[in-house]
Amino acid sequence: MSSKEIPVERSSPSRGARVEKSVADGEREALGGARLFIARNLGGYLFLLPALFIFALFVWYPLVLGFILSFQSVDMINPAVWVGSTNYQKVFSDPLFGVAWRNTLTFTGYALLFGYVVPLGLALLINEMRHGKALFRLAFYLPVMLPPIVTAFLWLWLYNADFGLINALLHAVHLPGGLWLESQSTALPALVVVATWGAAGSTMLIYLAALQGVPASLYEAAELDGSNLWQRIWHITLPTIRPIMLLMLVLQIIATMQVFTEPFTITGGGPNNATMTVLILIYRYTFQDAEFGEASALGVILFLVLAVFALIYMRMTSRLMEAD
Repeated sequence: MSSKEIPVERSSPSRGARVEKSVADGEREALGGARLFIARNLGGYLFLLPALFIFALFVWYPLVLGFILSFQSVDMINPAVWVGSTNYQKVFSDPLFGVAWRNTLTFTGYALLFGYVVPLGLALLINEMRHGKALFRLAFYLPVMLPPIVTAFLWLWLYNADFGLINALLHAVHLPGGLWLESQSTALPALVVVATWGAAGSTMLIYLAALQGVPASLYEAAELDGSNLWQRIWHITLPTIRPIMLLMLVLQIIATMQVFTEPFTITGGGPNNATMTVLILIYRYTFQDAEFGEASALGVILFLVLAVFALIYMRMTSRLMEAD
């Protein structure tokens, strides 16, 4: 029997050398591309470095430190002691926890009812004006230029039950005045009016800027089709600025759930905790009770709730982009 030789394919030295050379060339190209990228962007990164350092120092570091403190017992004198979830249990068992969240959510609901609709309506109204746009823009933006503490004291005088302007105007037309800040039923809506008056101007300008991006050709085509003003707003203006409206909705929810200045300076959380909000409760934990761990725990809870709204916004915007 004659044995047959099975041919075995062997890689020639020249082929192996070519493979090694191509790999080396690829590595050199990648390294060269990386060096070119660094050389082109090094200056920009160096300019960004101070801003990134400040952002990390004043934003990320407090976030991480607050999360750690929420699991510790801290009195700023003795070393911190790890207590686990005890701070969270104390916060959840506090009777003011539910009151603060109920008031905060109620304030947010009122603020969306008025503070979201009013700036949009003002922007649409000014955008339709033929004359005096600059004057009305300035007039509605002036309250934003006032410091929040000045706004608070101004409205304290307006709401004063004895010599306030609001009650004086009501008495002038033979209507009874009100205890606007002393009554539990009117204190929180009164603060919503203050917050809306002070912040509506900036939101209105954002809507006005968005309205400038609506193509005029769409309005012209709608007018030729016989559409009236309301139909043009409903079918052209609002769908076009829908991404901005969605963004402002989420930003307004996040901002109003962190309300602090108005209830702190005007009512102090009263009367009878009717305007107690989450941030005021955090303030009391920190500066009145020196319960830094509980304050951090409540801050973490608020952060997680606001993060949920941010995730909802990101999800909704991604769907809108897919639909477009």
